Amino acid sequence: QVQLVESGGGLVQAGGSLRLSCAASGRSFSDSAMGWFRQAPGKERQFVATISSSGGSTNYADSVKGRFTISRDNAKNTVYLQMNSLKPEDTAVYYCAARGVSSWVTELAFQYHHWGRGTQVTVSS
Repeated sequence: QVQLVESGGGLVQAGGSLRLSCAASGRSFSDSAMGWFRQAPGKERQFVATISSSGGSTNYADSVKGRFTISRDNAKNTVYLQMNSLKPEDTAVYYCAARGVSSWVTELAFQYHHWGRGTQVTVSS
């Protein structure tokens, strides 16, 4: 069983930066592609970024491309989301997710089998 715990959220002004972390427990972290999703109030959960098990492949939502960077440290069982040039529309609860045994990136939420509880990111204008 994989457990995921997000941290690093908070309140930041537009144009600022935050780095989210997701610490994973369990033996399969290095075999699992990871993803970040977000959900704003009244909206559906939205794909943000994904990274393959090795870290060699990444993919981003168009809305964050060029501003956000996903990375991972398999030695620390941690995945990161560096968020720069934040906008008020980035305000949401951000969730970390693990695919489980699959190493391939995907934007599809249903293909992730383990989820964290989320961390709130609020960007003020």
